[in-house]
Amino acid sequence: MGFAKHLYPSSGSPVSPNTVNEHSPRNDHTLRSRLERLLDNADVKINSNRPWDMQVHNPALYPRLFAHGSLGLGEAYMDGWWDSDSLDGFFARVLRADLAGRVATWRDGLAAFKARLFNHQSISRAFQVSKQHYDIGNKLYQRMLDKRMIYSCAYWRRANSLDEAQEAKLDVVCRKMDLKPGMRLLDIGCGWGGMAAYAAEKYGVEVLGITISREQAAYAAEKYTDLPVTIKMQDYRKLTGTFDRIISLGMFEHVGYKNYRIFMKNVRRLLRHDGLALLHTIGNNKTTNTTDEWINRYIFPNSMLPSAKQISAAAEGLFVIEDWHNFGADYDTTLMHWFRNFDKYWPELQGPEYDARFYRMWKYYLLACAGSFRARVNQLWQLVLSPMGCINGYCAPR
Repeated sequence: MGFAKHLYPSSGSPVSPNTVNEHSPRNDHTLRSRLERLLDNADVKINSNRPWDMQVHNPALYPRLFAHGSLGLGEAYMDGWWDSDSLDGFFARVLRADLAGRVATWRDGLAAFKARLFNHQSISRAFQVSKQHYDIGNKLYQRMLDKRMIYSCAYWRRANSLDEAQEAKLDVVCRKMDLKPGMRLLDIGCGWGGMAAYAAEKYGVEVLGITISREQAAYAAEKYTDLPVTIKMQDYRKLTGTFDRIISLGMFEHVGYKNYRIFMKNVRRLLRHDGLALLHTIGNNKTTNTTDEWINRYIFPNSMLPSAKQISAAAEGLFVIEDWHNFGADYDTTLMHWFRNFDKYWPELQGPEYDARFYRMWKYYLLACAGSFRARVNQLWQLVLSPMGCINGYCAPR
């Protein structure tokens, strides 16, 4: 999610987590002082008593951080080397202070070089994220998410619960698309089918949903047999047909900068000339071609967050951007609800599939991302696109 990407500078060659304890206490003290000076800019202390402060349990954390940067920070947390009573508060302060802009590691340069050489989101690699993230068990997501299992930012403008906020998001999407009975709707990255089912049931449309997740496709195909909803495991680049409306909620983060234009061309190819498309995506304040190293390894392999510049360039000459709606602060609230649900049901989930290290990994993921949206370094955008521009203009529902 782009958090803490450049927080810790390299001190030379990498230090293995298995050998960092060999470092001298004097060296650890020097590195601790260096970290303290950085964190002072974010009003974060080490081993102090405020909820967002950093509690260090193993002094070998310091060389590990300066050798491995963001990856070392996350892995050290998973290993129990440090804690914070408020991880979300810790990251909100660190990112709001723009510590990421002060230093960089050699690993970031290497990742950027690889991203320029290779298409990490090619068709052959597209299904990697489903195996590592979306197919790790529906029981986890059933307990963490709302009743419709919507795994994207909810809309909290007039909502008091996660179920209400997700339904409000689905409804505003349908209203932005001006759905009418009999229309054909394509949902790219349909998840467990909640959006497709809502549109079919409430607005009378026929829906094709595509996903790269075997677990999602099987769940949706079994659950929504009584609705005009078809769910397929398919990459968006291999679709055929024509649709009145096309939506994509929380999938564009897996497209990759080498494929942004390809994505837009495929949406344009599949959409009627008088149709509408809606793109719902997390957005990056800065243009980049890489993602956070810890997120890439443990949560969303081959992911990256687009900038406004990248999206606009990809759409240029293909679409008129009719509306650009930012409700990024709502993702903070959504993620905090997801974490509370995950934490509440952890006693039911823990076992061979989800061990104690998984709990720390998942907690770190959810709360660090919440902090990134609270700091407003990440955004949540909904764009409405039309191929030729809406006659008499477009009035966006809110």
